[in-house]
Amino acid sequence: MKKMKIGLLPLYLKLYDELVPEARIKFSEFNDIISKEFEKCEIEVVNPGICCVENEFNTAIALFEKEKVDAIVTLHLAYSPSLESSKVLANTKIPIVILDTTYNFSFSPANINDELIMMNHGIHGVQDMCNLLLRNNKPFQIEAGHWKKSNVIQRVISDVRIAKMTSFMKNIRIGIIGKQFKGMGDFQVPFNKLKENIGIEVVQATPESVSKLINELSDDEIENEIIADKKTYNCRKIDENTFKQNIKAALAVRKWIQKENLSGFSINFNEINQKTDFPTMPFLEASKSMTRGIGYAGEGDVLTAALTSALLSEFPETSFVEIFCPGWEEDIIFLSHMGEMNLNLTQLQPNLIEKSLPFIDGCNPVIGVGTFKEGNAILVNLAPLAGDKYKLIIAAVKVFNPDVNDEKSDSIRGWIKPQIPITDFLEKYSENGGTHHSAMVYTTEIEKIEKFGKLMNFEVVKI
Repeated sequence: MKKMKIGLLPLYLKLYDELVPEARIKFSEFNDIISKEFEKCEIEVVNPGICCVENEFNTAIALFEKEKVDAIVTLHLAYSPSLESSKVLANTKIPIVILDTTYNFSFSPANINDELIMMNHGIHGVQDMCNLLLRNNKPFQIEAGHWKKSNVIQRVISDVRIAKMTSFMKNIRIGIIGKQFKGMGDFQVPFNKLKENIGIEVVQATPESVSKLINELSDDEIENEIIADKKTYNCRKIDENTFKQNIKAALAVRKWIQKENLSGFSINFNEINQKTDFPTMPFLEASKSMTRGIGYAGEGDVLTAALTSALLSEFPETSFVEIFCPGWEEDIIFLSHMGEMNLNLTQLQPNLIEKSLPFIDGCNPVIGVGTFKEGNAILVNLAPLAGDKYKLIIAAVKVFNPDVNDEKSDSIRGWIKPQIPITDFLEKYSENGGTHHSAMVYTTEIEKIEKFGKLMNFEVVKI
């Protein structure tokens, strides 16, 4: 895995260079100490040196952008006037994490002196800067504590991981094969708005153009994929020619993803038919893509595909899901979808089945099916709002397997129990505009996903 990279930005006051020039020596040492603390944790550090005035901050941020750091970590060595740095910090697309720390651990009334004050007064520079960041609508994360006597460095690193997700989401390329499902409006946002508001670049392709990539496949590629699937999954009575046609469709989609450098994609099954030379709907590749960290959502939903992609970049146990049916008596909710799930998340070995579906034109699709495994998870939904705004709805849920025999399963299934009665949950979900496409993440770290939403400038609601 690629090492995380931060831009460490040490802030300082030019006046001190004029009045107490010798102080810079010790502050430079502190700057080096903090750099080494991150490097000990396998973090690559880009450190431009101490910055005091606007042109120095401009140069530092330009360096961070050139180096493509995952986040800027600010370090107030001393007080620093916010107007020297706030403009360039507000304008950069790089996420900001504020390390609110000082040199000394103890600041006892018994040993207070001018030197101690000088070395430990940066926190009011933090306050000055944060106020300006908020006024300039620049989100940030902040962690306070002593660099050596607390876990603040680890907390900052955790925030950088979240910031990396944010950068990923803001620079993501999502593909769509065909058009979005006609009349399905809850997730639909004009593609230019997705680019303008979030940073999602949508790459459109016709089914015909993707199906042409089948001609680039070798017999060995197709055969090797079939062999690998038979080793990985429980393959039930699939006609060999049907299997081959499904693998052709899958590998064509995979080649398209690679050629377009996509992080996720979506397909509208209504757009896949014999007229487009697509052998069948590539459900299998949608499911297998998620196991490789490629995001997905159905019916042309590029917004949820982007969300799933961003979550997968930090949480590999993520899947596209749909809330399907309520179990009023049992106070549970049933999850399902036509043929797409992260096949790494089944309770038992996934089954590959050949399934006849009346709305699929072409040969029968091969679908990976199973029941979502038991565990703690977070349901995550990204809902478009009026005025080009977005709401991230998150809910901790318990995923459970009600003793169902997956050996006979012919569908994707999952059961979840929210933390509140489903009557209240469903009301609150729709009151907040939750769409019918979501992601589910196996984790208990709901605060990380909450921070991700806030850093994206989404309104965040926990149910």
